[in-house]
Amino acid sequence: MPGAFQYKPKFVDIRVRPPSKDEAKQDDDVYALKPGERACDHPGCRTAATARAPKSRDMLNEHYWFCQPHAAEYNKQWDFFAGMSEGEIRRRQAESAVGDRPTWQFKASKFSRESAAAAHNFGTGGPGFSDPFSLFGAGAKPAPRPEAANARRLGKLERNALADLDLDEDAEGPAIRARYIELVKRTHPDSNGGDRSAEHKLQRVIKAYQTLKKAKLA
Repeated sequence: MPGAFQYKPKFVDIRVRPPSKDEAKQDDDVYALKPGERACDHPGCRTAATARAPKSRDMLNEHYWFCQPHAAEYNKQWDFFAGMSEGEIRRRQAESAVGDRPTWQFKASKFSRESAAAAHNFGTGGPGFSDPFSLFGAGAKPAPRPEAANARRLGKLERNALADLDLDEDAEGPAIRARYIELVKRTHPDSNGGDRSAEHKLQRVIKAYQTLKKAKLA
């Protein structure tokens, strides 16, 4: 082929210049949160949260805050009836069919003078409020209140993270950190003789620990 028709590349040596400090700082500013914004609750995400999702079916009034992609990922995996038996599912569906709404007591306001006077007379056996056998609780000692359960209220992310670390839901911070160190040593190639078959488990362990740290449990 004549030399005039041969391909001659214009640039032979293509080198990539590392970013300067000003350029690197500008890239970091892309993820900087503006006043009033909050960070996404997904571990490792640095973008601003714009959507919320309930933590679990038992904590519908408590929410995670996610960016749009992580909110879509969380909602795709959301199952309100997960872990429930067929009987429990039918019962919840029946409750939803009739409204599934809380009820309120039909009594006067605590600021009502008439209500306060009636309660006082009833409790002390005043005129017109005799209850000698304590059928309505007048004069009876109040029943001891049961101690509140100390079980923590955990969302879906926290429960899944504890499961990935093979821990119970009542695990405390020291136990979480100890199990994290143990699993990292067991699954990291630098600690297990170069075995890379557990790298997927290692990624799940690291993500689980970041989730628990973000929730201030570890």
